[in-house]
Amino acid sequence: MNDGQSVAQAGTSDARLAAEVAYHAEVEKNLKRNFAANLAHGLLGQTGFRLVTAPTFVPAYIYLLSGSEFAVGLALASQWLGNALSSTLGATLVEHRRRVLSMGLLVGWGMRGGVLGLALSGYFLPDHWALIFACVFLCMFGLFNGVQSVIFQILLAKVIPLRLRGRLTGFRNFAAGLTASGVAYLGGKYFVEAHALGNGYATTFLVAFILTSIGLSTLMFVREPESPEVRARTSFALRMREIPNLLREDKELTHFYIASALAALGTLAVPFYVLYAGRSIGLSGTTLGILSTAFLLSQTGANLIWGALADRAGNRIVFLLSVGLWAISTVTLMTVDQLWPLVVVFAGLGAGQAGFQNSTQNMILEFGVREDLAMRIAIMNTATSAMNALGPLLGGLIAHGSSFTTVFVISTLTLALSFGIVLGFVKEPRQRGLFR
Repeated sequence: MNDGQSVAQAGTSDARLAAEVAYHAEVEKNLKRNFAANLAHGLLGQTGFRLVTAPTFVPAYIYLLSGSEFAVGLALASQWLGNALSSTLGATLVEHRRRVLSMGLLVGWGMRGGVLGLALSGYFLPDHWALIFACVFLCMFGLFNGVQSVIFQILLAKVIPLRLRGRLTGFRNFAAGLTASGVAYLGGKYFVEAHALGNGYATTFLVAFILTSIGLSTLMFVREPESPEVRARTSFALRMREIPNLLREDKELTHFYIASALAALGTLAVPFYVLYAGRSIGLSGTTLGILSTAFLLSQTGANLIWGALADRAGNRIVFLLSVGLWAISTVTLMTVDQLWPLVVVFAGLGAGQAGFQNSTQNMILEFGVREDLAMRIAIMNTATSAMNALGPLLGGLIAHGSSFTTVFVISTLTLALSFGIVLGFVKEPRQRGLFR
């Protein structure tokens, strides 16, 4: 190597170092503002979206329209299929961009359009058409969510340092769970049971749209730094061909994808928790509100614990504990048939699923370099969303042809296998020190 090349390489290295230093300085400068904006967005956005994604209102609504366990599974599958189809597209849309917020806002409004459509179809369409359009709008919700989740995880990784991510997500989910549990109780008792505005379920989804729309608007206060390095723009097809190399190069990451997908397949039981409980205690609006409140309140308290534990000990231990709790709660559900024991079980289910979601969303950020972050997130979202799509459909077929108990047993086995893979084959990625 001649002297000219050495000088050029040294200059490039110095420029990259200076860009990194400036980038982190800007992150620290705007940290309080960005922390508050992300907190507000999460509080309002998750409060609304949990009314749609909690295993209570949508399954009960679809069952009311159809009277079929299979239709419940199909509707939930349509949502997650949309998510699975769009996640890798989301990565290729933004991984070459130095700023991603504007794209995130655009996609976020599309996602909220699916929730609004779900509400309006309930108000204005007869049951058979409302059922069809519920599947359509849930799929639309999932399609935009697949892209949005990639973008907003990238944004979170950019503006919130690793040392604070666990506390932010924990407290954000705590606050959202607290408000969502109150809204869920009101939705069950005063919207669903009282047939508010002629359709209590549609009114609940309309409230979800309003809350999430206000939450998205708060992200306009975020000051996003330019990424010092991004990938060169390439075609979607080329990036898809590069995925096998990414998986071969990092075996622990591959094992984590497999474990997360298996745990996500455990959601095949989720739409049927409330239907199973309803066979024992009835499914009035008040009962629906109480079980929704228990599920969401447990997420509230658990998120603070999961977030603090993640910052202190890493996300791997959160994954293991939460998946274990989820499995134990599923087994316990099959043994109880009274309201208050069911409340405790739904609390365990909520806490377990909250920890799983938090740990996977944060842990995937720590496996490699920044340039591959979008694709790592996209592969994770595609794998888990595909299983989330297959799960309810498979669960609906099994419930229709066999029993809820069979569904719960299969769910427990997939969760146990996921736990074993992470325990035996995945180390805490934070120890590798590759990405901060």
